[in-house]
Order: sequence, then C-alpha cells, then structure tokens
Amino acid sequence: MLDRSTLTLRRARGDRLATAAYRQDFRQRDKKIIGRDSWKFERLQHFEEPDSPSWDAFRRGDWQEALQLLRVKRDRWKKIAREDRERRSVFHRVRVVEEPLTPYLQWELHALRVQGESGTPVRVVSAEKLRPLEISGLLPEVVTLGSQVLYEVLYTESGVLDGAVRFDDSGVIGHWEVFIQGLYEDGEDVVSYVDRHVAHLPAPPMKTE
Repeated sequence: MLDRSTLTLRRARGDRLATAAYRQDFRQRDKKIIGRDSWKFERLQHFEEPDSPSWDAFRRGDWQEALQLLRVKRDRWKKIAREDRERRSVFHRVRVVEEPLTPYLQWELHALRVQGESGTPVRVVSAEKLRPLEISGLLPEVVTLGSQVLYEVLYTESGVLDGAVRFDDSGVIGHWEVFIQGLYEDGEDVVSYVDRHVAHLPAPPMKTE
C-alpha cells in the first residue's frame, strides 16, 4: 500500500470548481476518453442525494419504493456500461464500507448492486484496510478519468455535493490510480457482498419528512 504522503492532495495546487462547473467539466472530459480506464474511490459513509427519486422515497420512509426505483434504472446502467466497453474505457468504483452500515450506505449498496449487475465494475473494501493511512484523518473522495485528470470531490457537512478540486499533475494522478486499482483488486464484487451482508437486512431507520 502506498504511503499517505503520496496520496496527499494540496488543494492550492488544483483548480476549485463549483458544482455545475465540475459536472460540466467531468462530462466533457469523460466522453473524450478512449482506451483508458477511470477510477472512483468513495470513502464517506453518508451523502445526500437530492436529485434521486429513490433517495426521496427512502427519506419519506418508503423503503420498498426506494428499492423499486433503483431497479428501474437497470436499463440506463446497462447502456452506460455498453458505451464504456465500446470506447474501451471502463469506469471502476471502489466503495469503502464501515460496519454497522449507516442508513445511507445500506441504500447506496443496493444502488451499486444494480450497477454491478448491469455491467459496471464495483467492488467493496473494508475500512479496516485503510486504518494505517488514516491516522491523521479520512482519505478524500477521488475520481480519476483516463489518467488525464483527478478530481477531489467535495461535500458540505451534511453530505451534499459541493463541487470539486481538479488536478492535472500526472504524478498525483498516477499514485491515486495505483492505490485505487490495488484496492479494487483486493475488494469483493458488490453483488456478492450485498447478497451476503446487506440483502437480508430490514429497512434502515430514516426520519420521515
């Protein structure tokens, strides 16, 4: 495993992007990548998903509706996975999991299972594997695109997306890609993980609105 210092992201050396600018920059760069893989490292255990009908159903306390709304997105995820294969540019995700699961993470793992079943490679790793690297704090949320750019994805204290810091340094990008790929290779496929650890769980607690 890499030393923590090689994974340090100095925000002053990157470009701060507001949420809309980050999304636009991501889309424009991602669609141009051919023949190179991309990687996502997801560390935090709670986010808010204000644009998700499934998340809204969960927030209302309708767990079964939330799961159904995740399943109806299967065709969309199959299309994305097929287009990635055609470009020979696969988007890999590594999801760090702490137990007991937060309500958000229980919901998200079901969402990731749909993605995994649809052809998007997603693997789960235990937070215990990261302990030696997180003595001074949690690792950041990171996405790399085709070895060309790295985003440190930012969130508010409540877990709402708050843009990103974009880095173009090839050394920084390379260290993170090696790190995420190593975790991916050691991780468990999200489908088998959810089947063994999550699928049988009762609906998680969530305050209704």
